[in-house]
Amino acid sequence: MNAYAAGLTARQCEPVSRTLSFIAASRFDRPTLVVDAEAVAAKYQALARGLGRARIHYAVKANPAPGILKRLVQEGANFDAASRAEIEMCLAAGAAAGRITFGNTIKRPADIAFAHSIGITRFAADAREELDKLAENAPGAKVCLRLIVETSEADWPLSRKFGCTSEMALKLMDYAAARGLQLDGLSFHVGSQTREPRMWAGTLDQVAGVWRQAEKAGHKLNLLNIGGGFPASYGTDMMPAEDYARAVMDMVDDRFGGVPEIMAEPGRGLVAEAGAIAAEVLLVSRKHDDDLHRWVYLDTGRFSGLAETMDEAIRYRITTDRDHEATGPCILAGPSCDSADVLYERKPYQLPLGLKGGDRVVIHSCGAYTSTYASVGFNGFPPLDVVVI
Repeated sequence: MNAYAAGLTARQCEPVSRTLSFIAASRFDRPTLVVDAEAVAAKYQALARGLGRARIHYAVKANPAPGILKRLVQEGANFDAASRAEIEMCLAAGAAAGRITFGNTIKRPADIAFAHSIGITRFAADAREELDKLAENAPGAKVCLRLIVETSEADWPLSRKFGCTSEMALKLMDYAAARGLQLDGLSFHVGSQTREPRMWAGTLDQVAGVWRQAEKAGHKLNLLNIGGGFPASYGTDMMPAEDYARAVMDMVDDRFGGVPEIMAEPGRGLVAEAGAIAAEVLLVSRKHDDDLHRWVYLDTGRFSGLAETMDEAIRYRITTDRDHEATGPCILAGPSCDSADVLYERKPYQLPLGLKGGDRVVIHSCGAYTSTYASVGFNGFPPLDVVVI
């Protein structure tokens, strides 16, 4: 086992073993995300087994690398796109328009018209004004209303920017019908990184209540979109993807047993563990002789892919060639001239005491929301490179 895999259990190593081997055998002149397309396919298959009759629409925003999209097309996946650019990426990867939904509730009218013109029929909305745009630019389209999640135990709840209240939902259903749109169903997002299936219960109860009210009011709903929230491991044990998805579907069936169609939109849970970033230490220093903590500066930071370290929400696992050495606390930071580019300071990170400039490090479970968050060149540092193997 190479140094990058040291300290991992066999189960933790398995999803990224090809990625780690590739990194260990390669040299990179800038921070590089390496993603194993086969690991993505294996996770897709596990989720598909657990989700059963629910159709998977991969959340393209998690990682739109062409190699990943093409591999998922081969697996028979559908896709959830948030923009015209993502739609075009899916088409370029070989996905038929009928397998793409336009799931962003905030869309440019011209992009709605484009999607409608190429055969995309399903759109999301959460406001009267968005329904007006759909009626004018995609007449007769199918609309899935997104609900605000009122309770969430997810690491990152997504309950304010998107969705409408349960009370407004029924009014929007009436309005959509009046504008000639087809009311397709309801959607929600339980929150990013929902670690345990039991955490879905309150949200599912809320959505089921709205569903029953809609049917009582005479609306015929066809689709339940349960969104994302499927978690990834960032160094702690998680329930296997198939078991997690099956447990969620059991709760869905208990509340929505007769719904004709179910859709899920995994992103992080599908690709995160399949990728790792190969990076380098630029500098190890102290601010004064009595400083308790070293500062370790990497050649990648918040502006080059690690935006989710904001508020230290996600603590990526980092391995080095020196993991056999004694460790000590350090403050971990990126290379840019921005004081916000500090990754971990509130809770100092443990890294080998012998770490020095030029040493290579690997940042694990970086397959999701890294390349898409990376800047185009803040401070002149190159954007995160991506290699799909």
